[in-house]
Amino acid sequence: MIFEHAESEADCLRLLVGPLPTARTGPAKSNASMTLPVSPHYARVLADLAHRRGFDGYLLNVEVPLRGGVEQTRDLTLWIALLERELKRTVGPHAHVLWYDSVIVDGRLAWQDRLNSVNVPFLLPSTGFFSNYTWPAHYPNATAQYLLSLDQTSFPRSKTLQDLFVGVDVWGRGSHGGGGFGLYKALSHIDPKSLGLSVALFGHAWTWESEQDKPGWSWHSWWEYERKLWLGPAIPGEDVSVPPWEDQPGCEHGPFEPISNFFSCHPPPNPVDLPFFTAFSPGVGWSWFVRGVRVLHTVHGWTDVDKCTSIGDMVFPRPQLAWENGEREEALPGATSTLSMEDAWLGGTSLVISFSIPGSDAEDAFFRCLWLPIQSLSITPGQSYRMSLVMKTTTDGAVDIDVGAAVKSLVAGLDVDFEISPVPAPSNQAPLPGGWSEILVDFRLPIEREDNLDVLSSAGLVVGFACEDPTQAIDLAIHIGALSVYANPASPEHTVADPKVVWADFSPQPPEDKKASGPFVGVLTWGTGLSLGPVPQLTLTSAEDPKPSWILDDNIPGFLYFNVYVHAHPTTVGTAVSPEQATFIGTTGLDGRENRFFIDSACLPPEVVGAKAVRFFVQGVIDRGRVLEWEDCAFVDVYA
Repeated sequence: MIFEHAESEADCLRLLVGPLPTARTGPAKSNASMTLPVSPHYARVLADLAHRRGFDGYLLNVEVPLRGGVEQTRDLTLWIALLERELKRTVGPHAHVLWYDSVIVDGRLAWQDRLNSVNVPFLLPSTGFFSNYTWPAHYPNATAQYLLSLDQTSFPRSKTLQDLFVGVDVWGRGSHGGGGFGLYKALSHIDPKSLGLSVALFGHAWTWESEQDKPGWSWHSWWEYERKLWLGPAIPGEDVSVPPWEDQPGCEHGPFEPISNFFSCHPPPNPVDLPFFTAFSPGVGWSWFVRGVRVLHTVHGWTDVDKCTSIGDMVFPRPQLAWENGEREEALPGATSTLSMEDAWLGGTSLVISFSIPGSDAEDAFFRCLWLPIQSLSITPGQSYRMSLVMKTTTDGAVDIDVGAAVKSLVAGLDVDFEISPVPAPSNQAPLPGGWSEILVDFRLPIEREDNLDVLSSAGLVVGFACEDPTQAIDLAIHIGALSVYANPASPEHTVADPKVVWADFSPQPPEDKKASGPFVGVLTWGTGLSLGPVPQLTLTSAEDPKPSWILDDNIPGFLYFNVYVHAHPTTVGTAVSPEQATFIGTTGLDGRENRFFIDSACLPPEVVGAKAVRFFVQGVIDRGRVLEWEDCAFVDVYA
């Protein structure tokens, strides 16, 4: 929430006192010592809003003076405490209230660019502090030293250095280093790895907004720019131009470093707790694919933050290849990683790893084998997992490629291999479209740890290639469309729940708007459920039989998003409406609603214009990367 300019001063006061009655009212008795009372009303309203719309909290930016002075600023800290309490009660213990370095304790608007005595009261009821970004080089260290000097024994909750977010402006605007590709100069002073402070990036859309009006600029161009800033150049040693910046005395910086260099890399949550899935999406694209089939192509592209997934934390800026089992002494092939927006399995992008393999005259060079780590994982020893990887290969030479999925430990000194078991595809499964294929394996780390800690591991591919003439150089590429990892049931006897879209419904636009917008414009909603499959025969032998009739697997799948399609009802009576023939019109996520989609006239295809009735189909995509079969989806008929 941001309060700027004079007209916001009244809003700041209203936030504290809450709604006021229209009737004549007042205190039952006068109280000369009473100060401005603080109402919890808007704290509750804002917490409820966060809960309903699915976000974790608020950044409070009060960039107007508080005319009530210390009385109003003290009351504001009480209101912050109320907001934090309501958020944790409504949203959960992970909720946040962050205070932006703006007004100070006497009510003046005076950015400090650091934490100090005139703004620390606002930090205490909050979960974190954002500093302004025009600080000199010594301020991050001063911020850290000030927090460490505080006696926190009497504070409601202790604060750590990680709770302090030091501001850096990607546009520059007085920020140390000049912003852009000079960000690393500011980050080197904040030093998240060693000093322990956190970073608040302002204006990180700079990679798009600073270049978008240049000829030929596209999502492809943006990604290369974005990738260079965050992950570094694709080519080792590539010179990166940084903005001019006059360093302060004693403050010298070396060549460009990407943002990721300043932070420790952490794996995603253990797939036991949260299934891991990625379609390698940066949240933008030109087209939309469902199981390898392009169902939408746009001229200007699309953006949807809801579709962001990991892009593979072990393949950028460059793949970390190794010879499988470390058996070869020759140099590793060259390899690059890119995101393709021209071909995908799900969503709008796929990961492409390109290999440039030099010729070799080694005696055993006719067959060589590489290890390609893709994604780090936290794995529970002894737990069985299933991994699905959808991929395809391309090559320009006479070479046979054999690709398998594997998992390896990243823990030094842990000399134990994962048990990998291929999962055969059903005998009646048809080939996947677009040349894609699925590798499905179960894996397990066969050790026990007394500390019960997860083991840091990597999921990836073992790439074997056999050449007719190994002395000739070859190029090959692997396109990876999706990667998912999730926990297997504890035993084959466990009953697994299968998600389904159970029903769909449609609410048309109000009658006064229907004529202008069309009969098929409105809100599509649906409900989901779980099916336990065929009902088993009871085999109980007695009331004392120790074997339960069934045990449910508690790893219940959820939904990532839903695809929506439409088909005009044919004019011929009795003709079936096939979902395979329907036209894709959109996917959920843009408005933050899981089971709702607004049907706008702009998304409807020309073939439904003038139709007397249409059928909308809702297709679920679950959190393990599987698109539901049409038998598990739902439709709703809508009549003009």
